[in-house]
Amino acid sequence: MSLSTSRRLALLTSASLALLAGCGSSSDSADAKSAPARVAVVASTNVWGDIARRIGGDRVDVTSVISDPDQDPHSYEADPQNQLALSKAKVVVENGGGYDDFVDRMLKSGHNDSAEVINAVEVSGKTAPEGGELNEHVWYDFPTVAEVAGRISAALAKADPGDAGAFARNAAAFKAKLAPLEAQEARIKKAHGGEGVAITEPVPLYMTEASGLVNRTPAQFSEAIEEGDDVSPRVLQESLALFSGKKVKVLVYNEQTSGPQTEKAEAAAKAAGIPVVPVTETLPKGKDYLGWMTDNVDALASALSK
Repeated sequence: MSLSTSRRLALLTSASLALLAGCGSSSDSADAKSAPARVAVVASTNVWGDIARRIGGDRVDVTSVISDPDQDPHSYEADPQNQLALSKAKVVVENGGGYDDFVDRMLKSGHNDSAEVINAVEVSGKTAPEGGELNEHVWYDFPTVAEVAGRISAALAKADPGDAGAFARNAAAFKAKLAPLEAQEARIKKAHGGEGVAITEPVPLYMTEASGLVNRTPAQFSEAIEEGDDVSPRVLQESLALFSGKKVKVLVYNEQTSGPQTEKAEAAAKAAGIPVVPVTETLPKGKDYLGWMTDNVDALASALSK
């Protein structure tokens, strides 16, 4: 083989390799460009954030504003980082009912008019009873959670039509897993319907009501605790008498807003041999929504059976 022929082959080989390398780079670039960006979702709490993540899967980036289980959501103050996340969000899931008003304020100040906003209380259709207060803790109401899951699926499909089928399937699978929770409530109602319970705050009332239980706590007690106000001595004594008089079967206690007066209620319940079921407003560490609510309903059933 002549030297000139060798050089021609070497040049051809180099050119071919360069062409293949160029083709590979072009393909990789095209793949990167064709992959849609994840949908930016902001949820006011990690409760709704977890549900959004279950429905969106790996096609969403979820930011939960309130995620610390030791944080009282009622006293939360949002920060500039939350403002930035909300300004870029495509889908926003807020609780509503006065629980997380900072979301609407920050959306407005961030000039984000294009985000699809899902208000869980509005979805629920629940309103305050005549002369009473709205119970905004609608994530303890499983039919409402199912409705919100459907709205999240629709909002994500609008933001990312190509993955609409996956969102719908994920939402259907999530809603199917709510059925055992409602079945457990029905079993509690059958076995214990009409029995009395005490609460420190209205947080678990949708769950206890669906379970057929009657809240015997003076409204002034639970409302004062929720608002961070002092309970009058008369109302406190009425509340403690629920335990000494064995007028309730269980105390459902919000661990996130404990204080001297709720601790007195807990101590009175334990002294009377009445079980205490702790609940929280946000997800405990290491839990997802379904696991958390399964624990809550099972704990209520177990306490009532003692």
